[in-house]
This record gives sequence, C-alpha cells and structure tokens, in this order.
Amino acid sequence: MSESSLKPDTPAIEAGEGQAARKRGKLRIFLGYAAGVGKTYSMLEEAQRLKKEGVDVVIGYFEPHARRDTIAKTQGLEQIPRKLISYRRASFEEMDTEGILQRSPQVCVVDEFAHTNVPGSEHGKRYEDVDILLDAGIDILTTLNVQHLESLNDQVWQVTGVRVRETIPDWVVERADEIVMVDVPPRALIHRLERGVVYSQDKAHRALENFFTETNLTALRELALRQTAHQVEDTLGRLTDHRSSAPVNPNSPLGRVMIQLNAVPQSAMLLRRGKRLANYLDTDCLAVYVARDEKWSDLSPEQRDVLEKQMNFAKNMRIGVEILIGKDIAETLTNYARQQQVTQLIILRGMPDANRIVSKARDMVVTVVSERKRAQ
Repeated sequence: MSESSLKPDTPAIEAGEGQAARKRGKLRIFLGYAAGVGKTYSMLEEAQRLKKEGVDVVIGYFEPHARRDTIAKTQGLEQIPRKLISYRRASFEEMDTEGILQRSPQVCVVDEFAHTNVPGSEHGKRYEDVDILLDAGIDILTTLNVQHLESLNDQVWQVTGVRVRETIPDWVVERADEIVMVDVPPRALIHRLERGVVYSQDKAHRALENFFTETNLTALRELALRQTAHQVEDTLGRLTDHRSSAPVNPNSPLGRVMIQLNAVPQSAMLLRRGKRLANYLDTDCLAVYVARDEKWSDLSPEQRDVLEKQMNFAKNMRIGVEILIGKDIAETLTNYARQQQVTQLIILRGMPDANRIVSKARDMVVTVVSERKRAQ
C-alpha cells in the first residue's frame, strides 16, 4: 500500500492549535479506487500519529466492515456514540454531528465521505454534516473512492457496468486542503479479497466475479491517478497565481464551457461531462435552456419535472444555469454563447435543433454527445 499527498506545500494538521477563535477546519481526504485499498487504515494511522503529538482526536464515524487490522487501529481513540434514527419501523445509526460539536475536538475522523444519510436525518448527505464540523473549526480526516465523484459517474458505469448511486459533487472534493491517494496494485487488491481480508469469503467470491475484476480495478485506478494528477496541477496553479480566487477571465483563450439543457434525463450526462471538461480547462461552466416562451408551454408536466431536476442537479454541481427565451433555439443559443465568450459547446445528439446548432457554431468547438452503451 502506498500513499501520495496531492496537496504539496499545504500545511498538515498540527498539534497545539488553540481551541479559541478557530478558523474553518481543514479537510483531508484519503482517496482510493476501490474498497480494500487501505483508505480507512491509513486515515486511522494518521489519527493515531496526531494523538501521539498531543492533538485532541475523536472518531465521529467509523465503518469496521469486520476488518480486524483496521479495527485494531481504533484502539485508544475516543469514539463519539452514533445517533439512532427510526425509519420504516427500523433503527439506523448515523454520525451524531451535534454530539461532535458539543465535544469540540481539534480533529474528527469521519469514514465514508459520500455516504447518504437515512431519511429523517437533518441533512441528506454526510458531506453536509462534515461541512458543519469544518465551519466550527474542526479538522476532518475522511475517506472516499474515486467512483463516487459525480462527474465520473458515466465513465464508471461505462467501464464497470455498475451505476454508482452514492455520489458527491466535485466542488466538495475540490475544497479539500489535502488529498492523499492510498494505492495498491489491482492484483494485490484481488489477493486481499481472495484471502478474505476485505470481505467475508462468500461476499468476496461474488465481488471477484462482478465489480472486482482486474479489468475494472485497473480502469478505476487509472481514473484515480488522473484525478490526482489534475488535483496537483490545480493546486500548483493556486499556489503560484491564486487562480481559484480570481474571477474567470472571459477573454481567456480557453473561454467557457456551455451545455445545452433539454427536458430529457440524458442532460445529466452532459452536465457531468461539461463540468469535468471545465475543471480540466480551469474555466467556468454554464448550462442553458432555451424556452420558446416564458410559460414553457411546449413542455408537458412530466418534461417540466425532468427539466427542473436537471437544473437543480446543475446548481448542485456549481454550474451556472440560464433560461433564455427564443423562437429559434439554435440562433438564440449560439448568439448567447458568443456573448459569454464560450469556446466549448456541448449538446445532445438527436435533439431537434442539434444539426442547426452545429451549423451556426462553426467558431466554437461543438461536442455532440450520444448516450453511450456500456462496452461489453
């Protein structure tokens, strides 16, 4: 198992920081490409190191998965009791955010960053609970697999055949102060599964026949390495010219990325692709829907619901959303794109105005996306 820090020159969490007048806490993510690579083990090792240095560390949430070596790493660390939540006549355990706030440690260990909380919780996602702890000045150590990044959802499905349901917006991860990649070769991870280190023998056998094939693990590892390489480039850019805090320059040769929204579920695929492209180009991203009138009279109630979901999805990904009114969709869309200095336009194949948009946007790079079938 190897680790590499993706935020060089970022100060580590240190001992002896005062409890009073805290600034926002620091977020450190231990990133992997699959269960069993050692993210939680490495996170707990770091927690033990900090404790030895005198840092006040607690475990806010830990998922043991019956892994003895990992469980052993919790010895001597204070654990905040979980909160019980009733849902559909059953009880579920979730992280007790309020309890952690009352305890007010310097550092809190929170496993499974992308976890979806049970209905009835104060927040829908664990990263929202973590954000509250960070606002309170508590430093966080957490774990994440790369396949839970929202912008990679389609790529992960394409290479593995598994549609990951628990996702986390990219902007949440981009706000991390440090990302540590925890890595083992796919063959070594498969050996761990075969020995029953990761799951029980029955579950491990099923996993090896499905998600944990060497082909899938190799592809996921490559995605993780690409993600970390991009993170390093982004960090170095921020260290040298503070681009992350500066407004996007609309006259930049990279321009902006724009996505045409449609009242179809496939627009989510375009949003993920556009956001990822904008991240790599270090530019901003906007999603635009062209309505024929202000009442959206050409849309059925079902189409309106779909469109509103896509707009909410875009906002959650920190993509700007604009609604334009125009009888000529292609003309309205491309004119607005030029006004916004858009150089990359992403549209969906098969939409009624797709061909006319391509024809009218010859001064831009137009990517026409088809809904991909998974490679067999």
